[in-house]
Amino acid sequence: MSHLPEQLKALAYARKRGTEAPVESIRERVTATFAEIEALVDGVEAAEARVAGRASAWSVQEVVDHLLESDRPGFDQLQKLLRGQSSHEPIAASLQSANPLDLDWDTLRRQFRELHASILGLLATAAGDVSLSATAPVQMVVKCADAGGVLRPVSWVEHFDWKAYAILLHAHNREHLAQIHRILQNPLPETGVRS
Repeated sequence: MSHLPEQLKALAYARKRGTEAPVESIRERVTATFAEIEALVDGVEAAEARVAGRASAWSVQEVVDHLLESDRPGFDQLQKLLRGQSSHEPIAASLQSANPLDLDWDTLRRQFRELHASILGLLATAAGDVSLSATAPVQMVVKCADAGGVLRPVSWVEHFDWKAYAILLHAHNREHLAQIHRILQNPLPETGVRS
């Protein structure tokens, strides 16, 4: 399968920042991203968390729910990889709870912090000599320019070792950190509050 330039860039990122990077560098990046997104989310009040952004179909609460729903199985897959066990089923893209806006915002934020702490706990035990032979499939989604130059999402499955997998957890949270900033900077009017 031939990849588009944007796909090759994403794969090079996973290789350089993950597979080929020192474990300490990966830990630092994941830790910094988790701290940054948690601090941002902690400053959002419950009512504000339910307001969709002009450029986003989701509210902040829905973004946090999505990260929880996708990073929970991500934790399980990372744990298997660190034990040298491969996974065979990718985590679906765009996961959410059945009714994310029905969840208690404080509980959601607490679970978000706890999941991050669990992932960081796994990475704290990872040594540089852990084998990279085990892999897990990841549903990659990258915006690629079509023939007319319009950016469109392209989705495919790629297999990654534990170091690349960890850095992709970081990248996924960074992507949604930027989304949360956009939602907060440009919310819909009061009618954008959903219940």
